[in-house]
Amino acid sequence: MANTYTKIYLQIVFSVKGRQSLIYKTWKEELYKYICGIVNAKEQKVYAIDGVGDHIHILVSIKPNIAISDLVRDIKANSTKWINEKGFAKGKFQWQEGFGAFSYGQSQLDTIIAYIDNQEQHHLKRSFRDEYVELLQKFNVEYDDKYLFEWIE
Repeated sequence: MANTYTKIYLQIVFSVKGRQSLIYKTWKEELYKYICGIVNAKEQKVYAIDGVGDHIHILVSIKPNIAISDLVRDIKANSTKWINEKGFAKGKFQWQEGFGAFSYGQSQLDTIIAYIDNQEQHHLKRSFRDEYVELLQKFNVEYDDKYLFEWIE
């Protein structure tokens, strides 16, 4: 796309099916590297990636040559296959349907990168559900509780 110049930053958030805590510290760094490889292969860029056992956050810059839903679909499909082939999770690993994507400006990058990099500490005090609903509200995203991610109580 000649003469097309963009810098679009998105925080992508999605969780393990049923919000099970299946992403273990012993292999999560390998998962993050694998996901970065998927994003890089799509000619997009990862700025930060982290999470806890039941969900992840990825800060990317995305070019206008790919739809965010296509990128997330590819991340989920390829990482699911990889996790299952490696046998990292007991039983069959799956991501939940859906995701959240929230946009940021250049001046907000340091703050959001620090937020993503601090997920372990952050979730000692706050549940993923509370965090996710707060993001939806902060970005004025209309939602219906019954269509949020599946929640295991």
